Amino acid sequence: MILGLYNYWVVVVLMMIGLYIVIAHGNLIKKIVGLTIFQTSVFIFYISIAKVESASAPILAEGISRYSNPLPHVLILTAIVVGIATVALGLALAVRINEAYGSIEEESIQSKDNQEC
Repeated sequence: MILGLYNYWVVVVLMMIGLYIVIAHGNLIKKIVGLTIFQTSVFIFYISIAKVESASAPILAEGISRYSNPLPHVLILTAIVVGIATVALGLALAVRINEAYGSIEEESIQSKDNQEC
């Protein structure tokens, strides 16, 4: 039974790794990588629950009675594109923060902000 739920275990492990990276690290690039890992686990989870056993593509043919819905997979493709754009924006912001503050470490940025006030 546990081996049959292998993909769900992968989802949980990836989700916890991504969450740990976001919480534990102060480096902005590492936080973006953690969010990307977390996002990937959500994609895998959504695709896993959309899988229909012994189903066919939704093309009408004789002898086929079970069809799988292609909508979840299309939504994940869209989410992947949006995720890539979000990561690119986050990395561009990290580059801009590095130019402005000279660092991408969260504590260093906060201390420089507090000194300016």
